[in-house]
Amino acid sequence: MIRLDDVQIFVHTADAGSFSAAARLLDSTPAMASNAVQRLERELGTRLFVRSTRSMRLSDDGERYLPHARAMLQSLAGGAQALAEARGEIAGPLRLSVPSDLGRNVLLPWLDAFQANHPAVSLQLRISDRAADLRRHPIDAAIRYGTLDDSGLVAQSLVPDNRRVLCASPDYIARHGAPRQPDDLREHNCLCFVWGEQIHDRWVFDLPRGPHAVKVAGNRISDDAEVTRRWGLAGHGIVYKSHIDVVADLAAGRLVDLMPGIGERAPLNLVSAHRSQLTPAVQRLRDFLRVRLGELLG
Repeated sequence: MIRLDDVQIFVHTADAGSFSAAARLLDSTPAMASNAVQRLERELGTRLFVRSTRSMRLSDDGERYLPHARAMLQSLAGGAQALAEARGEIAGPLRLSVPSDLGRNVLLPWLDAFQANHPAVSLQLRISDRAADLRRHPIDAAIRYGTLDDSGLVAQSLVPDNRRVLCASPDYIARHGAPRQPDDLREHNCLCFVWGEQIHDRWVFDLPRGPHAVKVAGNRISDDAEVTRRWGLAGHGIVYKSHIDVVADLAAGRLVDLMPGIGERAPLNLVSAHRSQLTPAVQRLRDFLRVRLGELLG
């Protein structure tokens, strides 16, 4: 008999690309994940993965079986969700992808509160500054900054008028002065982060005459946006961050807004691959975050 937990481990392994990565997501061990997939393979009478000493990939039968395995798990979760909704509750897994700085410093305590209000919800959180493939990975929603490049995705607005803020610590300003206009940034140490595979070193500002881009440079680059913020707090250079990420730092005086009102628009959205994923849990989370963000931004 096929065990549903084996099917779940198979799907996670296919998405993560290895038993060890799947085990981390499921709070298990690589050996247990491997045993579960082997047990499922025996029940199905086929090999689901092609394994070597250095890599593994789905076999042809694994590719055929994967969408059915996903549907099986989604149907099971949908049944539990339907029963919970009939009782006026929300339940089941809520799988989120969030940016590093926003996730760790703003969202984590809010998600604790959300889950305390809805204890039947099981939270699965991915924190990364790489945009997750919402169609390929088992993610219900992602919280993303900026205008969507993929018009096929479904975006629910959280903060439509959010902007980026050019800021530095008082210590940096005391030592190096403050730029008075965007072009002055060429003379300053600008702390950049990597989005996807590209360094975000072309900073755009909304000036009265229209958008103005400045190519910046600095001696520190990171693929984790929280790291660039910490460098900015430590006085190592100038950062260009979402207002939401630094609102507490600005209020406390740890950072100073160098050019108020001209930062590039960076709307915050809750994004899903398709409308079928706008479950009651996702919609309840959307409403919850809108309230909390409104309180944070005043």
